[in-house]
Amino acid sequence: MNYVPGTASLIDDIDKKHLVLLRDGRTLIGYLRSIDQFANLVFHQTVERIHVGKKFGDIPRGIFIVRGENVVLLGEIDVEKPCDTVLQQVSIEEILEEQRLQQQTKQETEKVKMQVLKDRGLSIPKADNLDEY
Repeated sequence: MNYVPGTASLIDDIDKKHLVLLRDGRTLIGYLRSIDQFANLVFHQTVERIHVGKKFGDIPRGIFIVRGENVVLLGEIDVEKPCDTVLQQVSIEEILEEQRLQQQTKQETEKVKMQVLKDRGLSIPKADNLDEY
């Protein structure tokens, strides 16, 4: 196989199962069906995998189009390799509830951190205000 620079090197990966990590933190698993010169990707039989602790859940998403600029990581999944994971698969409802509780705990922790910093006379600008600097 000859080396082809850019997104053209993904042509050999079409019709193979891939895992994609997006900028917003979501993880997608599906079959790569199409690519273009901007690294936009089209996946088929896609599931969104949510991890919380040692549990995971898959939410079926079907056909999924991913804009190239949102891809952080793209990797092929070896479907012939046996799965030796210690993660436990749970229902969609259970993993969404676990995720909600994890996010709520994280928000409460951040609120306590911000209060401690405020009490000490420090402040951290909010993410939506960072564009102004």
